[in-house]
Amino acid sequence: MILEMTRPTQGGLRQERKLEAVANNLANASTVGFKKDIVSFDKEFKARVNRDFSQGDVRYTNNPLDFALETEGFFKVETPDGIRYTRNGNFSLNNEGLLVDKNGNPVLGQGGAIAIETNEVNETVEINVIGQIEVNNVVVDTLDIVTFADRDKLQKDGKNLFSYTGDTADELQPERVRGRAGALEQSNVQVVDEMVRMIDYQKMFEMYTKSMKTFDEVDSKAINEVGQVT
Repeated sequence: MILEMTRPTQGGLRQERKLEAVANNLANASTVGFKKDIVSFDKEFKARVNRDFSQGDVRYTNNPLDFALETEGFFKVETPDGIRYTRNGNFSLNNEGLLVDKNGNPVLGQGGAIAIETNEVNETVEINVIGQIEVNNVVVDTLDIVTFADRDKLQKDGKNLFSYTGDTADELQPERVRGRAGALEQSNVQVVDEMVRMIDYQKMFEMYTKSMKTFDEVDSKAINEVGQVT
């Protein structure tokens, strides 16, 4: 009976893991640049998180420092824990004139942290379609946008950032960089699809739970009745 109980228990745990991933996807359906997770299992039933890096929809914001990537790649930001990568192009200037992300981390350009001096009231700061930073139409730096041959080594690190578990020398320059200024890439989570998955996984979880309950009742009956004198 132990073997019979093990199978639905493992099945229930797998469905629970899938439900956790779907719930997290739904919770981040409105998170800029979020990439959804899909859980699968290998032959040994070990969970594997597959990240979907497909393009999200683009929404205009009218903030000239926002930048939505429409090609592969990631922005590089400098955090207290080291270099991190993100698709969230919600940028602004801090009090020191540094271009920073939503978390206040300096955004990196090809020359390091991007410092922008704007002393004149009528100065304009813009990002063109290939990621160049322009002040009054003069290019002062270019966003450092990179990609990786093995994106499975990118791990979510909180605050919509990715850390890379391999060697930073693995960074590659995308074949082409193109984006939209004054816009942000939205999450690639399709709410309706995730809700359908959630309902499916929940039904499977309930089925495994009922199976475990049935086997438990059979076990209990066998223990209590077998050997009794009638």
